[in-house]
Amino acid sequence: MPVQPMLNVLIASYLEPEDVVRIRAVDERLNVLYEPELLRPPRYAADHVGQPVARTPAQEDRWRQLLRQADILFDFDQTHIADLPDLAPQVRWVQATSAGIGQFVKRQGYATRMPQTIFTTASGVHAIPLAEFCLMALLMFNKGANRMLWDQQRKHWERYAGTDMRGCTMGIIGMGKIGVEVARLGRAFGLTVIGTKRNVVNIDPASLNLHALYPLAELHTLLKRSEYLVMIAPHTPESEKMLGPEELRLLPAGAFLINIGRGATIDEPALIDALRTGHLGGAALDVFADEPLPPNNPLWELPNVLISPHSASTSDRENERITELFCDNLRRYLAGQPLRNVLNTETLY
Repeated sequence: MPVQPMLNVLIASYLEPEDVVRIRAVDERLNVLYEPELLRPPRYAADHVGQPVARTPAQEDRWRQLLRQADILFDFDQTHIADLPDLAPQVRWVQATSAGIGQFVKRQGYATRMPQTIFTTASGVHAIPLAEFCLMALLMFNKGANRMLWDQQRKHWERYAGTDMRGCTMGIIGMGKIGVEVARLGRAFGLTVIGTKRNVVNIDPASLNLHALYPLAELHTLLKRSEYLVMIAPHTPESEKMLGPEELRLLPAGAFLINIGRGATIDEPALIDALRTGHLGGAALDVFADEPLPPNNPLWELPNVLISPHSASTSDRENERITELFCDNLRRYLAGQPLRNVLNTETLY
C-alpha cells in the first residue's frame, strides 16, 4: 500500500497543553503544529480571540511559514483574518471554535476565496452553558434577584412575593442542539416547552424535548403562547429582525425574552420600546446589534434587563469539548467520512 502523506495541523488559537496532546494522539499521520508563543494570549479561559500580540519580524516570518504549510487549521487565525486565503493556500479544512461563523465567513469572502476548503463549526459545544444561562436568567427574573441584590446593598429588609415557572409556557425559536438542551432543562422545571424550526416534517416533538413543534410559518402561534421566549436563531437574511414590533406585541403581557442567538435577529429599538412600556416584563440579552454594546445604548439603564457581554456560551471546559469534537472530525477526515457540523455557505449555518 502507498504511504499516506503527513497532514500538517496548525493550531491557531491558544489550547491547553493536555488538549494538544489529545490531538497529537489521534493518528501518526498528523503533524500537529503548535507554537503558543506566536499566538494571541488568552484573556480568560477558552478565549479564542486573545490579546493583540506584537510579533518580532522573525516570529512573523515563522508564523507565515506555518500558515503556508498548514493543511488543516484549528480555528481561524485572528492575526490574519483578511489575508488568510493568501497566506494559507494549502488549507482544505478549518475547524472553528464558534458555532455561528456563517456571517463571518461571508464577510471575509472565504467561500469564494477558499473554494476547496471545508469549514466546520463548533455547533453543540456550547449547548450546556447556554442552556444553564437561560435557566439562570429565568430564576433571577422570577425570584427577584435584582431586587435582592439592591436591598442587600442598602441593608434594607422588605418582604415580597416572587413567582414560579411550573405550568407556564416557554417558546424556543431555533431548535438546534442548544434549543434541545434548553428544552430539556425547561421541562425539568415543569414548563410546557414549545419550539419552531425550519423543517418539521416527520419530526416527533418529544425527540427535541418539546411538547409541541411549529413550522416557521406558524411563528405567530408560538409567540402568542410564550410567557418565556428564548431566541437562538442564527443570523441569516431570513432571520434578520425576525422579531419586530408586531412579533413582540404578540407575546403575552409581561413576557420575558432571552436572546442567546445573534443580536441582529431582533429589532432592537422595538425591543427597547416593549421593555420601557412594560409589555415585556424583562429580558436577558447575551448578544446585541452592535458589540461591544455602546455606552449610550438605553439597554444599559433599563432595570428589567440583564446584560451579558456575549459570554453566556463561554465555559472553562469549552476547549476540552471543542478538542473532543475536533479529534472526532480528524478521524473522520482521515477515513474519508463526512465531517460533523459542516457549514453550509449558502444558508450560513
